[in-house]
Amino acid sequence: MWGAIQLGVLAAFLVLFVPVVMAGSLPLLSSSSSLIVILDSCISLLHQVTFDFQELNNNNVGKNSSWKWIESEPVVQCDFQKLTKSDASDLFNGSWVVIAGDSQARLLVVSLLELLLGGNEMEMIKGNLFKRHSDYNMFIDEIGMKLDFIWAPYVSNLTDLVLGFEEKKSYPDVFVIGTGLWEMLHINNATDYGVSLKLLADLVVLLLPVPLDFADTNLVSNRLPNFFWLGMPKLINLMLNTDEKREKITDMMWQAYTDELYSSKLLKQSGGPLLLLDIHALSNNCGARCTTDGMHYHGIVYEAAVHVMLNGLLIESNQKL
Repeated sequence: MWGAIQLGVLAAFLVLFVPVVMAGSLPLLSSSSSLIVILDSCISLLHQVTFDFQELNNNNVGKNSSWKWIESEPVVQCDFQKLTKSDASDLFNGSWVVIAGDSQARLLVVSLLELLLGGNEMEMIKGNLFKRHSDYNMFIDEIGMKLDFIWAPYVSNLTDLVLGFEEKKSYPDVFVIGTGLWEMLHINNATDYGVSLKLLADLVVLLLPVPLDFADTNLVSNRLPNFFWLGMPKLINLMLNTDEKREKITDMMWQAYTDELYSSKLLKQSGGPLLLLDIHALSNNCGARCTTDGMHYHGIVYEAAVHVMLNGLLIESNQKL
């Protein structure tokens, strides 16, 4: 339909990390409304992913597995593609990427670096990356990309992080945040979680170049496309590895936390600034065979999430043209 890669990597390289452009600055803008409708439709289809397993048993999950976008007509027309190392490197060239959260965020970092670095280099750094409850920072010289992983298991940690950006007037180009598992286990109060998310949403909006409700029709888009919320995975209660987790991390509690997330105005789907990376949808599609503890999933789930994010960046970058 519109060709994510055809429009994408070059366009994203030019506009991904620059402010929103004004109407009239490019010929496309005079007829951009229909394009934006198409791209918004594709955003809603990003998580339509299926996982295939050629030889599946408890010992080799992922060794002979793959994933792909489903082949329904709307999804095919969106032309989602798995980016190569070269394309992803072009996309992140000269950028600052911050990923903050709990173990789900750390697993996303692993998949992103596996794409950008390759398996051999990843083996050299995994020991440092997986130090328990710690931050991780690196600079990829070849593409001038700075990556920061921030251990931030509570919403209050994310709030402090955003306040720090605002105080220093220094903001990442791509910002991926998400938390909930630790909140559910150690605080276990969905109402308090919702209050914290609303405060976080208010603070994140301060990082936007213009307010979300700015009514100037001369602006093609008033959204900052490089902010993502990393959703919680499908939680399989009977597989959780402690009595405390099985008692507190229930389907009912997951739903209560999810309801608070959607009512917080944090997600774009509900009028907020962050695009959801729906780990729940992806992990649910992969199923119980993709997890050993009902909470952390095989790397192919997070690999799919990385490519969902990359295609989301390309789509939203084209919306800014």
